[in-house]
Amino acid sequence: MIGRRFDDGSVAALAEVGEFYADLPRWSAEAAAATEGSVRGAEVVEVPAVPPGARVLCVGLNYRAHAAETGAELPKYPNLFARWTASLVSGGTPVPVPAGERGLDWEVELAAVVGRPLADADPEAAQAGVFGYAVFNDLSARRHQGRTAQWAVGKNADRSGPISAVTTADEVGDPADGLRLCTRVNGEVMQDSSTADMIFTVGEVLSYVSRVMTLQPGDVLATGTPPGVGFVRTPPRYLVPGDTVELEIDRLGTLANPIVDTAARLEPLPGESPPGV
Repeated sequence: MIGRRFDDGSVAALAEVGEFYADLPRWSAEAAAATEGSVRGAEVVEVPAVPPGARVLCVGLNYRAHAAETGAELPKYPNLFARWTASLVSGGTPVPVPAGERGLDWEVELAAVVGRPLADADPEAAQAGVFGYAVFNDLSARRHQGRTAQWAVGKNADRSGPISAVTTADEVGDPADGLRLCTRVNGEVMQDSSTADMIFTVGEVLSYVSRVMTLQPGDVLATGTPPGVGFVRTPPRYLVPGDTVELEIDRLGTLANPIVDTAARLEPLPGESPPGV
């Protein structure tokens, strides 16, 4: 269920997620007209506001300073890889460290949620087609990621894609103007940068993708991370059980998740069936 959250924590319920993205103009108007929440904050269990069939596209090495810290050349085209929606969770969800990993690496990212079909769109039209933005943590299992040229396994660990509630684009403005992004681990700042350092803007990446595939409302673009990730540090530093990772992006708020033991991946979240069932 998609809803509008108010400052008091209450939520005005609007529509099931598929119904919402099938008629965004209608439900956006309904949300704007709502004046109070009908569901109290204590009764709300937050889940990612993403359709089950959405494409979750991620851009690697999309910040100049992050490319520099890894020793990579600046890409000529957006370096894209995919996540599955099954990896997405909300803030507060415990994230387990996969077996065989020293820990997970943090990556604060601005996520853009598509609001209209985009096919062969120019960058301006693609930018205008963004419904809203969210804070995203592209938590990475680096050992698995680095074993082959394909990153899918290392980027799709269980519950490794925390994403915040969506803030509509009109409240955020153009990310190219510069939004501050920050990552804190147990209160210590690890990343502190601005979206102004992006190599490819949101509109440019969506336009590039739309030349090949038609993007649909509810599809998500994670736009890359700034410098300060763990694996490039000396010595490398990773998120381990007992840590809390907190992300913050201007105008979008914060997203925090605790890191837990590997065994926790077998424990279902509220409303989930046990793995394998």
